[in-house]
Amino acid sequence: MLLQAILALVPALAFQIRYDRSDSWKEVSLLLAALCGGAMALCMLTSYVVDGYELNLGLSPYILGSLYGGLPAMAMLTVLYIGLRAICMDASWELAGFLSFLMIFVPLLVLTIRPFRLAKRHDRMKMAWMLAGVLYICHVVLYVVTVRASNMPLDFGCLLQVFAFSTVGLAVQWASFFIVESVKEKQQLHEQLQHMSGNFRNEAQKLQQFIDETSLGVVIVDREGRITHINEMAMQLFHKNVNGRSRLELIGLSFPRLSEGIDKESQELLYGALKGKQATSHLSKTDAKTYVKTSFSIRDLQSGAITGAALIFYDVTELNWLRDELGRMERLSLVGQMAASITHEIRNPMAVIRGFVQLMRERSPDHLQEYFRIVLDELDRANSIINDFLSLAQNRMIEKERCSLNSIILELLPLLMADANMRGLKIELDLEEDLPELELNEKEIKQLILNLVRNGMEAMEDKGEIRIAAFAIEDAVVLQVTDEGIGIPEEKIERLFEPFFTTKERGTGLGLPLCLSIVERHNGVIEVESREGEGTTFTVKLALEPPPA
Repeated sequence: MLLQAILALVPALAFQIRYDRSDSWKEVSLLLAALCGGAMALCMLTSYVVDGYELNLGLSPYILGSLYGGLPAMAMLTVLYIGLRAICMDASWELAGFLSFLMIFVPLLVLTIRPFRLAKRHDRMKMAWMLAGVLYICHVVLYVVTVRASNMPLDFGCLLQVFAFSTVGLAVQWASFFIVESVKEKQQLHEQLQHMSGNFRNEAQKLQQFIDETSLGVVIVDREGRITHINEMAMQLFHKNVNGRSRLELIGLSFPRLSEGIDKESQELLYGALKGKQATSHLSKTDAKTYVKTSFSIRDLQSGAITGAALIFYDVTELNWLRDELGRMERLSLVGQMAASITHEIRNPMAVIRGFVQLMRERSPDHLQEYFRIVLDELDRANSIINDFLSLAQNRMIEKERCSLNSIILELLPLLMADANMRGLKIELDLEEDLPELELNEKEIKQLILNLVRNGMEAMEDKGEIRIAAFAIEDAVVLQVTDEGIGIPEEKIERLFEPFFTTKERGTGLGLPLCLSIVERHNGVIEVESREGEGTTFTVKLALEPPPA
Protein backbone atom coordinates (compact mmCIF):
# COMPACT_ATOMS: atom_id res chain seq x y z
CA MET A 1 0.00 0.00 0.00
CA LEU A 2 2.91 2.34 0.77
CA LEU A 3 4.37 1.75 -2.70
CA GLN A 4 0.98 2.55 -4.24
CA ALA A 5 0.77 5.81 -2.27
CA ILE A 6 4.28 6.85 -3.33
CA LEU A 7 3.58 6.06 -6.99
CA ALA A 8 0.29 8.02 -6.88
CA LEU A 9 2.09 11.05 -5.39
CA VAL A 10 4.88 11.08 -8.01
CA PRO A 11 3.02 13.37 -10.52
CA ALA A 12 2.32 16.03 -7.87
CA LEU A 13 5.90 15.94 -6.59
CA ALA A 14 7.30 16.11 -10.13
CA PHE A 15 4.93 19.01 -10.87
CA GLN A 16 6.32 20.88 -7.88
CA ILE A 17 9.85 20.59 -9.26
CA ARG A 18 8.92 21.35 -12.86
CA TYR A 19 6.52 24.26 -12.35
CA ASP A 20 9.17 26.41 -10.72
CA ARG A 21 10.60 26.93 -14.18
CA SER A 22 9.35 29.54 -16.64
CA ASP A 23 7.26 27.21 -18.84
CA SER A 24 3.74 28.03 -19.98
CA TRP A 25 0.80 26.42 -18.18
CA LYS A 26 -0.17 24.51 -21.32
CA GLU A 27 3.20 22.77 -21.48
CA VAL A 28 3.18 22.01 -17.76
CA SER A 29 -0.38 20.62 -17.82
CA LEU A 30 0.50 18.24 -20.67
CA LEU A 31 3.58 17.11 -18.76
CA LEU A 32 1.45 16.58 -15.66
CA ALA A 33 -1.00 14.47 -17.69
CA ALA A 34 1.86 12.34 -19.03
CA LEU A 35 3.24 11.83 -15.51
CA CYS A 36 -0.23 10.89 -14.27
CA GLY A 37 -0.52 8.34 -17.08
CA GLY A 38 2.77 6.75 -16.08
CA ALA A 39 1.86 6.73 -12.38
CA MET A 40 -1.54 5.22 -13.16
CA ALA A 41 0.07 2.42 -15.19
CA LEU A 42 2.61 1.67 -12.45
CA CYS A 43 -0.11 1.60 -9.79
CA MET A 44 -2.20 -0.82 -11.84
CA LEU A 45 0.79 -3.07 -12.52
CA THR A 46 1.71 -3.19 -8.81
CA SER A 47 -1.85 -3.71 -7.49
CA TYR A 48 -2.54 -6.29 -4.78
CA VAL A 49 -5.57 -8.55 -4.16
CA VAL A 50 -7.74 -8.82 -1.06
CA ASP A 51 -10.15 -11.76 -1.00
CA GLY A 52 -10.06 -11.95 -4.82
CA TYR A 53 -10.63 -8.20 -5.18
CA GLU A 54 -7.88 -6.16 -6.88
CA LEU A 55 -6.85 -2.89 -5.18
CA ASN A 56 -4.71 -0.04 -6.60
CA LEU A 57 -4.52 3.76 -6.46
CA GLY A 58 -4.28 4.22 -10.23
CA LEU A 59 -7.43 6.34 -10.42
CA SER A 60 -5.94 9.03 -8.13
CA PRO A 61 -3.43 10.21 -10.79
CA TYR A 62 -6.19 9.66 -13.38
CA ILE A 63 -8.40 12.24 -11.65
CA LEU A 64 -5.45 14.60 -11.10
CA GLY A 65 -4.31 14.51 -14.73
CA SER A 66 -7.85 14.85 -16.12
CA LEU A 67 -8.83 17.86 -14.03
CA TYR A 68 -5.62 19.82 -14.64
CA GLY A 69 -4.92 18.60 -18.17
CA GLY A 70 -8.44 19.13 -19.52
CA LEU A 71 -10.43 17.05 -21.97
CA PRO A 72 -7.46 16.10 -24.21
CA ALA A 73 -5.54 14.75 -21.21
CA MET A 74 -8.62 12.96 -19.90
CA ALA A 75 -9.18 11.28 -23.27
CA MET A 76 -5.57 10.07 -23.33
CA LEU A 77 -5.72 8.78 -19.75
CA THR A 78 -9.09 7.10 -20.32
CA VAL A 79 -7.79 5.21 -23.37
CA LEU A 80 -4.72 4.16 -21.38
CA TYR A 81 -6.88 2.99 -18.45
CA ILE A 82 -9.19 0.99 -20.74
CA GLY A 83 -6.21 -0.68 -22.39
CA LEU A 84 -4.64 -1.66 -19.07
CA ARG A 85 -7.93 -2.93 -17.60
CA ALA A 86 -8.82 -4.93 -20.70
CA ILE A 87 -5.60 -6.93 -20.41
CA CYS A 88 -6.13 -8.19 -16.86
CA MET A 89 -9.95 -8.30 -16.65
CA ASP A 90 -11.06 -11.95 -16.09
CA ALA A 91 -14.14 -11.92 -13.90
CA SER A 92 -17.73 -10.79 -14.34
CA TRP A 93 -17.57 -8.50 -11.30
CA GLU A 94 -14.58 -6.75 -12.84
CA LEU A 95 -16.56 -6.18 -16.04
CA ALA A 96 -19.46 -4.76 -14.02
CA GLY A 97 -17.12 -2.41 -12.16
CA PHE A 98 -15.45 -1.37 -15.38
CA LEU A 99 -18.78 -0.58 -17.07
CA SER A 100 -19.91 1.36 -14.00
CA PHE A 101 -16.70 3.38 -14.21
CA LEU A 102 -17.28 4.22 -17.88
CA MET A 103 -21.01 5.00 -17.58
CA ILE A 104 -21.08 6.87 -14.27
CA PHE A 105 -17.69 8.15 -13.20
CA VAL A 106 -16.29 9.24 -16.60
CA PRO A 107 -19.33 11.47 -17.49
CA LEU A 108 -19.25 12.92 -13.98
CA LEU A 109 -15.57 13.75 -14.45
CA VAL A 110 -16.25 15.34 -17.86
CA LEU A 111 -18.92 17.59 -16.34
CA THR A 112 -16.54 18.60 -13.56
CA ILE A 113 -13.53 19.67 -15.67
CA ARG A 114 -14.78 23.10 -16.80
CA PRO A 115 -16.24 24.21 -13.41
CA PHE A 116 -13.04 22.95 -11.79
CA ARG A 117 -10.88 25.20 -13.97
CA LEU A 118 -13.05 28.26 -13.28
CA ALA A 119 -13.40 27.68 -9.53
CA LYS A 120 -11.27 29.11 -6.76
CA ARG A 121 -8.73 27.01 -4.90
CA HIS A 122 -11.03 26.09 -2.00
CA ASP A 123 -13.80 25.00 -4.36
CA ARG A 124 -11.37 23.01 -6.52
CA MET A 125 -10.22 21.06 -3.46
CA LYS A 126 -13.87 20.28 -2.66
CA MET A 127 -14.53 19.01 -6.19
CA ALA A 128 -11.44 16.78 -6.15
CA TRP A 129 -12.38 15.44 -2.71
CA MET A 130 -15.92 14.73 -3.89
CA LEU A 131 -14.76 12.80 -6.97
CA ALA A 132 -12.26 10.77 -4.93
CA GLY A 133 -14.91 10.10 -2.28
CA VAL A 134 -17.36 8.79 -4.87
CA LEU A 135 -14.66 6.62 -6.38
CA TYR A 136 -13.45 5.00 -3.18
CA ILE A 137 -16.97 4.53 -1.77
CA CYS A 138 -17.65 2.60 -4.97
CA HIS A 139 -14.54 0.52 -4.20
CA VAL A 140 -15.96 -0.54 -0.81
CA VAL A 141 -19.43 -1.22 -2.23
CA LEU A 142 -18.02 -3.18 -5.15
CA TYR A 143 -15.89 -5.28 -2.76
CA VAL A 144 -18.94 -6.20 -0.68
CA VAL A 145 -20.95 -7.05 -3.82
CA THR A 146 -18.08 -9.17 -5.14
CA VAL A 147 -17.81 -11.18 -1.90
CA ARG A 148 -21.58 -11.74 -1.73
CA ALA A 149 -21.68 -12.76 -5.40
CA SER A 150 -18.96 -15.34 -4.72
CA ASN A 151 -21.01 -16.90 -1.85
CA MET A 152 -18.08 -16.26 0.47
CA PRO A 153 -18.42 -15.10 4.06
CA LEU A 154 -17.66 -11.40 4.54
CA ASP A 155 -14.34 -11.15 6.37
CA PHE A 156 -14.26 -8.15 8.68
CA GLY A 157 -10.45 -7.97 8.49
CA CYS A 158 -10.51 -7.86 4.69
CA LEU A 159 -13.26 -5.25 4.79
CA LEU A 160 -11.08 -3.21 7.12
CA GLN A 161 -8.20 -3.49 4.64
CA VAL A 162 -10.41 -2.23 1.81
CA PHE A 163 -11.65 0.60 3.98
CA ALA A 164 -8.08 1.52 4.97
CA PHE A 165 -7.05 1.41 1.32
CA SER A 166 -9.87 3.81 0.41
CA THR A 167 -8.84 6.13 3.24
CA VAL A 168 -5.24 6.14 1.99
CA GLY A 169 -6.58 6.83 -1.51
CA LEU A 170 -8.52 9.83 -0.24
CA ALA A 171 -5.45 11.09 1.62
CA VAL A 172 -3.26 10.64 -1.47
CA GLN A 173 -5.84 12.45 -3.57
CA TRP A 174 -6.02 15.35 -1.12
CA ALA A 175 -2.22 15.52 -0.82
CA SER A 176 -1.77 15.52 -4.61
CA PHE A 177 -4.23 18.36 -5.16
CA PHE A 178 -2.88 20.26 -2.16
CA ILE A 179 0.67 20.09 -3.55
CA VAL A 180 -0.38 21.19 -7.04
CA GLU A 181 -2.58 24.03 -5.75
CA SER A 182 0.11 25.21 -3.35
CA VAL A 183 2.72 25.28 -6.10
CA LYS A 184 0.34 27.12 -8.43
CA GLU A 185 -0.55 29.63 -5.75
CA LYS A 186 3.12 30.13 -4.92
CA GLN A 187 3.91 30.66 -8.59
CA GLN A 188 0.99 33.09 -9.01
CA LEU A 189 2.11 35.05 -5.97
CA HIS A 190 5.64 35.09 -7.36
CA GLU A 191 4.38 36.37 -10.72
CA GLN A 192 2.24 39.01 -9.02
CA LEU A 193 5.23 40.05 -6.95
CA GLN A 194 7.38 40.27 -10.08
CA HIS A 195 4.67 42.28 -11.84
CA MET A 196 4.31 44.64 -8.90
CA SER A 197 8.09 44.93 -8.60
CA GLY A 198 8.33 45.69 -12.31
CA ASN A 199 5.62 48.34 -12.03
CA PHE A 200 7.35 49.82 -9.01
CA ARG A 201 10.68 49.93 -10.85
CA ASN A 202 9.05 51.53 -13.88
CA GLU A 203 7.34 54.19 -11.77
CA ALA A 204 10.55 54.80 -9.84
CA GLN A 205 12.47 55.17 -13.10
CA LYS A 206 9.85 57.59 -14.45
CA LEU A 207 10.02 59.65 -11.27
CA GLN A 208 13.81 59.62 -11.31
CA GLN A 209 13.88 60.63 -14.98
CA PHE A 210 11.44 63.45 -14.26
CA ILE A 211 13.58 64.67 -11.38
CA ASP A 212 16.76 64.43 -13.45
CA GLU A 213 15.37 66.17 -16.54
CA THR A 214 13.24 68.87 -14.91
CA SER A 215 14.41 72.46 -14.87
CA LEU A 216 13.91 72.44 -11.10
CA GLY A 217 16.78 71.77 -8.74
CA VAL A 218 15.94 68.80 -6.48
CA VAL A 219 17.72 67.49 -3.38
CA ILE A 220 16.23 64.63 -1.34
CA VAL A 221 17.70 63.61 2.03
CA ASP A 222 16.95 60.84 4.52
CA ARG A 223 16.05 61.22 8.20
CA GLU A 224 19.70 61.91 9.11
CA GLY A 225 20.14 64.57 6.43
CA ARG A 226 22.17 62.39 4.06
CA ILE A 227 21.59 62.93 0.35
CA THR A 228 19.63 60.15 -1.33
CA HIS A 229 19.06 61.94 -4.61
CA ILE A 230 20.36 65.09 -6.31
CA ASN A 231 19.91 66.22 -9.91
CA GLU A 232 22.11 68.24 -12.25
CA MET A 233 20.36 71.56 -11.56
CA ALA A 234 21.05 71.19 -7.84
CA MET A 235 24.67 70.30 -8.53
CA GLN A 236 25.03 73.54 -10.49
CA LEU A 237 23.86 75.54 -7.49
CA PHE A 238 26.36 73.83 -5.17
CA HIS A 239 29.11 73.51 -7.78
CA LYS A 240 31.74 75.04 -5.48
CA ASN A 241 31.53 72.09 -3.09
CA VAL A 242 30.94 69.41 -5.73
CA ASN A 243 34.65 69.47 -6.65
CA GLY A 244 34.25 67.42 -9.80
CA ARG A 245 32.44 64.56 -8.09
CA SER A 246 29.72 62.71 -9.97
CA ARG A 247 26.14 62.53 -8.85
CA LEU A 248 26.58 58.97 -7.58
CA GLU A 249 29.55 60.06 -5.48
CA LEU A 250 27.37 62.67 -3.76
CA ILE A 251 24.80 60.07 -2.65
CA GLY A 252 25.22 59.49 1.08
CA LEU A 253 26.99 62.82 1.63
CA SER A 254 25.66 65.00 4.44
CA PHE A 255 23.75 67.94 2.97
CA PRO A 256 25.43 70.54 5.23
CA ARG A 257 28.80 69.53 3.76
CA LEU A 258 27.47 70.11 0.24
CA SER A 259 25.92 73.50 1.00
CA GLU A 260 28.56 74.73 3.45
CA GLY A 261 29.57 78.32 2.73
CA ILE A 262 27.13 78.58 -0.18
CA ASP A 263 23.56 78.43 0.99
CA LYS A 264 22.79 78.41 4.70
CA GLU A 265 19.13 79.20 4.05
CA SER A 266 18.67 75.88 2.22
CA GLN A 267 20.00 74.04 5.28
CA GLU A 268 17.48 75.80 7.50
CA LEU A 269 14.61 75.01 5.13
CA LEU A 270 15.59 71.35 4.82
CA TYR A 271 16.10 70.74 8.52
CA GLY A 272 12.86 72.55 9.26
CA ALA A 273 11.10 70.06 6.99
CA LEU A 274 12.84 67.16 8.78
CA LYS A 275 11.37 68.47 12.03
CA GLY A 276 7.88 68.38 10.52
CA LYS A 277 7.39 72.06 9.74
CA GLN A 278 4.81 72.93 7.11
CA ALA A 279 6.03 73.33 3.52
CA THR A 280 7.44 76.80 3.00
CA SER A 281 8.77 78.82 0.06
CA HIS A 282 11.40 81.55 0.11
CA LEU A 283 12.88 83.93 -2.44
CA SER A 284 16.66 84.19 -2.14
CA LYS A 285 19.74 85.20 -4.12
CA THR A 286 22.78 82.98 -4.58
CA ASP A 287 25.70 83.72 -6.90
CA ALA A 288 23.87 86.69 -8.50
CA LYS A 289 20.90 84.45 -9.29
CA THR A 290 17.42 84.55 -7.81
CA TYR A 291 15.79 81.30 -6.65
CA VAL A 292 12.41 80.32 -5.29
CA LYS A 293 13.10 77.55 -2.75
CA THR A 294 10.54 75.15 -1.31
CA SER A 295 11.07 72.41 1.28
CA PHE A 296 8.67 69.77 2.59
CA SER A 297 8.68 66.58 4.63
CA ILE A 298 8.56 63.08 3.13
CA ARG A 299 6.42 60.73 5.24
CA ASP A 300 5.71 57.03 5.37
CA LEU A 301 2.25 56.52 3.85
CA GLN A 302 1.15 54.01 6.49
CA SER A 303 2.63 55.29 9.73
CA GLY A 304 2.92 58.96 8.79
CA ALA A 305 6.43 59.09 10.26
CA ILE A 306 8.93 61.47 8.66
CA THR A 307 11.44 59.48 6.60
CA GLY A 308 13.20 62.36 4.88
CA ALA A 309 12.77 65.76 3.27
CA ALA A 310 13.03 67.39 -0.14
CA LEU A 311 14.36 70.76 -1.24
CA ILE A 312 13.17 72.13 -4.58
CA PHE A 313 14.38 75.37 -6.06
CA TYR A 314 13.63 77.20 -9.29
CA ASP A 315 15.85 79.78 -10.98
CA VAL A 316 13.63 82.83 -11.59
CA THR A 317 16.48 85.17 -12.58
CA GLU A 318 15.47 85.23 -16.23
CA LEU A 319 11.81 85.49 -15.29
CA ASN A 320 12.54 88.56 -13.19
CA TRP A 321 14.60 90.00 -16.03
CA LEU A 322 11.76 89.40 -18.48
CA ARG A 323 9.31 91.02 -16.09
CA ASP A 324 11.55 94.08 -15.80
CA GLU A 325 12.07 94.12 -19.56
CA LEU A 326 8.32 93.90 -20.13
CA GLY A 327 7.81 96.87 -17.83
CA ARG A 328 10.50 98.79 -19.69
CA MET A 329 8.91 97.97 -23.03
CA GLU A 330 5.52 99.09 -21.77
CA ARG A 331 7.07 102.38 -20.70
CA LEU A 332 8.82 102.74 -24.05
CA SER A 333 5.57 101.95 -25.82
CA LEU A 334 3.86 104.71 -23.88
CA VAL A 335 6.69 107.11 -24.72
CA GLY A 336 6.46 106.03 -28.37
CA GLN A 337 2.74 106.70 -28.48
CA MET A 338 3.28 110.12 -26.95
CA ALA A 339 6.13 110.83 -29.37
CA ALA A 340 3.99 109.77 -32.33
CA SER A 341 1.22 112.08 -31.18
CA ILE A 342 3.63 114.99 -30.68
CA THR A 343 5.35 114.29 -34.01
CA HIS A 344 2.01 114.33 -35.78
CA GLU A 345 1.27 117.74 -34.30
CA ILE A 346 4.69 119.06 -35.39
CA ARG A 347 3.81 118.49 -39.06
CA ASN A 348 1.20 121.27 -39.06
CA PRO A 349 3.52 124.14 -38.00
CA MET A 350 6.23 122.70 -40.28
CA ALA A 351 3.86 122.94 -43.23
CA VAL A 352 3.17 126.59 -42.35
CA ILE A 353 6.91 127.29 -42.00
CA ARG A 354 7.63 125.68 -45.38
CA GLY A 355 4.93 127.74 -47.05
CA PHE A 356 6.27 131.02 -45.69
CA VAL A 357 9.88 130.04 -46.56
CA GLN A 358 8.83 129.38 -50.16
CA LEU A 359 7.04 132.74 -50.24
CA MET A 360 10.09 134.54 -48.85
CA ARG A 361 12.34 132.72 -51.35
CA GLU A 362 10.33 134.07 -54.25
CA ARG A 363 10.75 137.64 -52.96
CA SER A 364 14.42 137.42 -51.97
CA PRO A 365 17.44 138.42 -54.02
CA ASP A 366 19.46 135.80 -55.90
CA HIS A 367 22.38 135.68 -53.49
CA LEU A 368 19.99 134.35 -50.76
CA GLN A 369 18.38 131.62 -52.89
CA GLU A 370 20.94 128.99 -51.90
CA TYR A 371 20.17 129.51 -48.21
CA PHE A 372 16.44 129.13 -48.79
CA ARG A 373 17.09 125.92 -50.78
CA ILE A 374 19.05 124.46 -47.87
CA VAL A 375 16.24 125.37 -45.45
CA LEU A 376 13.61 123.77 -47.70
CA ASP A 377 15.72 120.59 -48.15
CA GLU A 378 16.13 120.23 -44.40
CA LEU A 379 12.40 120.80 -43.87
CA ASP A 380 11.68 118.06 -46.44
CA ARG A 381 14.19 115.77 -44.70
CA ALA A 382 12.55 116.42 -41.33
CA ASN A 383 9.14 115.69 -42.86
CA SER A 384 10.48 112.42 -44.31
CA ILE A 385 11.79 111.41 -40.87
CA ILE A 386 8.40 112.21 -39.34
CA ASN A 387 6.63 110.11 -41.99
CA ASP A 388 8.95 107.14 -41.33
CA PHE A 389 8.50 107.47 -37.59
CA LEU A 390 4.71 107.59 -37.88
CA SER A 391 4.66 104.59 -40.23
CA LEU A 392 6.78 102.65 -37.73
CA ALA A 393 4.75 103.68 -34.69
CA GLN A 394 1.35 102.94 -36.20
CA ASN A 395 -0.11 99.49 -35.57
CA ARG A 396 -2.89 99.59 -38.09
CA MET A 397 -4.77 97.17 -40.28
CA ILE A 398 -3.87 97.54 -43.94
CA GLU A 399 -6.01 96.87 -46.96
CA LYS A 400 -4.62 94.26 -49.31
CA GLU A 401 -5.55 93.17 -52.79
CA ARG A 402 -4.28 90.44 -55.08
CA CYS A 403 -1.52 91.68 -57.33
CA SER A 404 1.80 90.62 -58.83
CA LEU A 405 5.10 91.54 -57.21
CA ASN A 406 6.60 91.87 -60.71
CA SER A 407 4.10 94.55 -61.71
CA ILE A 408 4.95 96.63 -58.60
CA ILE A 409 8.69 96.37 -59.33
CA LEU A 410 8.20 97.36 -63.01
CA GLU A 411 6.03 100.29 -61.98
CA LEU A 412 8.82 101.56 -59.69
CA LEU A 413 11.57 100.90 -62.23
CA PRO A 414 11.64 104.41 -63.87
CA LEU A 415 12.03 106.09 -60.47
CA LEU A 416 14.75 103.63 -59.44
CA MET A 417 16.57 104.04 -62.76
CA ALA A 418 16.53 107.83 -62.35
CA ASP A 419 18.06 107.55 -58.86
CA ALA A 420 20.67 105.10 -60.14
CA ASN A 421 21.63 107.31 -63.11
CA MET A 422 22.16 110.29 -60.81
CA ARG A 423 24.62 108.17 -58.78
CA GLY A 424 26.31 106.53 -61.77
CA LEU A 425 24.93 103.09 -60.89
CA LYS A 426 23.15 100.36 -62.86
CA ILE A 427 20.06 98.32 -62.02
CA GLU A 428 19.66 94.71 -63.17
CA LEU A 429 16.29 92.97 -63.05
CA ASP A 430 15.90 89.19 -62.74
CA LEU A 431 12.15 88.61 -62.54
CA GLU A 432 10.70 85.15 -62.90
CA GLU A 433 7.72 85.07 -65.23
CA ASP A 434 4.21 84.08 -64.13
CA LEU A 435 4.81 84.63 -60.43
CA PRO A 436 1.82 83.70 -58.24
CA GLU A 437 -0.25 86.68 -57.17
CA LEU A 438 -0.16 87.70 -53.51
CA GLU A 439 -2.37 89.61 -51.10
CA LEU A 440 -0.37 92.85 -50.92
CA ASN A 441 -0.73 96.48 -49.97
CA GLU A 442 0.80 98.09 -53.06
CA LYS A 443 1.77 101.33 -51.32
CA GLU A 444 3.66 99.55 -48.52
CA ILE A 445 5.44 97.11 -50.86
CA LYS A 446 6.61 100.06 -52.98
CA GLN A 447 7.96 101.73 -49.85
CA LEU A 448 9.71 98.45 -48.90
CA ILE A 449 11.40 98.15 -52.32
CA LEU A 450 12.39 101.83 -52.41
CA ASN A 451 13.97 101.63 -48.95
CA LEU A 452 15.94 98.47 -49.74
CA VAL A 453 17.16 99.69 -53.14
CA ARG A 454 18.12 103.16 -51.89
CA ASN A 455 19.97 101.60 -48.93
CA GLY A 456 21.95 99.57 -51.45
CA MET A 457 22.70 102.65 -53.55
CA GLU A 458 23.91 104.61 -50.53
CA ALA A 459 26.25 101.72 -49.61
CA MET A 460 27.96 101.88 -53.05
CA GLU A 461 30.37 104.36 -54.56
CA ASP A 462 30.04 106.00 -57.98
CA LYS A 463 29.90 102.73 -59.87
CA GLY A 464 28.39 99.36 -59.34
CA GLU A 465 25.19 97.42 -59.87
CA ILE A 466 22.01 96.84 -57.91
CA ARG A 467 20.31 93.51 -58.64
CA ILE A 468 16.58 93.10 -58.02
CA ALA A 469 15.28 89.53 -58.28
CA ALA A 470 11.86 87.97 -57.77
CA PHE A 471 11.13 84.25 -57.92
CA ALA A 472 8.88 81.60 -56.43
CA ILE A 473 9.80 78.77 -54.09
CA GLU A 474 7.63 75.99 -52.71
CA ASP A 475 5.55 78.04 -50.29
CA ALA A 476 6.51 81.67 -50.89
CA VAL A 477 7.46 84.39 -53.35
CA VAL A 478 10.95 85.78 -52.76
CA LEU A 479 12.19 89.34 -53.32
CA GLN A 480 15.96 89.84 -53.29
CA VAL A 481 17.89 93.12 -53.43
CA THR A 482 21.67 92.74 -53.81
CA ASP A 483 24.25 95.52 -53.87
CA GLU A 484 28.01 95.61 -54.44
CA GLY A 485 28.70 97.97 -51.58
CA ILE A 486 31.10 97.92 -48.68
CA GLY A 487 29.12 95.34 -46.72
CA ILE A 488 28.02 95.35 -43.09
CA PRO A 489 30.18 94.19 -40.16
CA GLU A 490 28.92 90.96 -38.61
CA GLU A 491 28.48 92.49 -35.16
CA LYS A 492 26.11 95.13 -36.60
CA ILE A 493 23.87 92.80 -38.61
CA GLU A 494 21.90 91.65 -35.54
CA ARG A 495 21.01 95.28 -34.72
CA LEU A 496 20.03 96.39 -38.23
CA PHE A 497 16.30 96.26 -37.53
CA GLU A 498 16.46 98.08 -34.19
CA PRO A 499 14.77 101.51 -34.30
CA PHE A 500 17.25 104.43 -34.44
CA PHE A 501 20.25 102.16 -35.07
CA THR A 502 22.08 103.29 -38.22
CA THR A 503 25.40 102.76 -39.98
CA LYS A 504 25.11 106.02 -41.96
CA GLU A 505 26.38 109.44 -40.98
CA ARG A 506 23.05 111.15 -41.70
CA GLY A 507 20.76 108.15 -41.25
CA THR A 508 17.72 108.10 -38.95
CA GLY A 509 17.73 104.39 -38.16
CA LEU A 510 14.05 104.07 -39.12
CA GLY A 511 14.24 102.74 -42.69
CA LEU A 512 14.97 99.06 -42.01
CA PRO A 513 12.68 98.85 -38.93
CA LEU A 514 9.96 100.21 -41.21
CA CYS A 515 10.80 97.51 -43.79
CA LEU A 516 10.56 94.86 -41.05
CA SER A 517 7.15 96.09 -39.91
CA ILE A 518 5.87 96.07 -43.53
CA VAL A 519 7.11 92.51 -44.08
CA GLU A 520 5.57 91.30 -40.81
CA ARG A 521 2.22 92.87 -41.72
CA HIS A 522 2.36 90.76 -44.90
CA ASN A 523 3.10 87.54 -42.93
CA GLY A 524 6.63 87.38 -44.30
CA VAL A 525 10.22 87.26 -43.10
CA ILE A 526 13.27 89.34 -44.01
CA GLU A 527 16.85 88.06 -43.89
CA VAL A 528 20.26 89.69 -44.39
CA GLU A 529 23.48 88.25 -45.80
CA SER A 530 26.54 90.47 -46.00
CA ARG A 531 30.29 90.24 -46.50
CA GLU A 532 32.52 93.18 -45.89
CA GLY A 533 33.99 94.49 -49.15
CA GLU A 534 31.69 92.32 -51.30
CA GLY A 535 28.15 93.54 -50.75
CA THR A 536 24.85 92.83 -49.04
CA THR A 537 21.72 90.86 -49.96
CA PHE A 538 18.30 91.48 -48.39
CA THR A 539 15.88 88.55 -48.89
CA VAL A 540 12.15 88.99 -48.30
CA LYS A 541 9.94 85.86 -48.28
CA LEU A 542 6.21 86.49 -48.64
CA ALA A 543 4.08 83.44 -47.87
CA LEU A 544 1.69 82.23 -50.54
CA GLU A 545 -1.97 82.43 -49.64
CA PRO A 546 -4.82 80.47 -51.24
CA PRO A 547 -6.80 82.48 -53.83
CA PRO A 548 -10.24 83.66 -52.79
CA ALA A 549 -13.10 81.26 -53.50
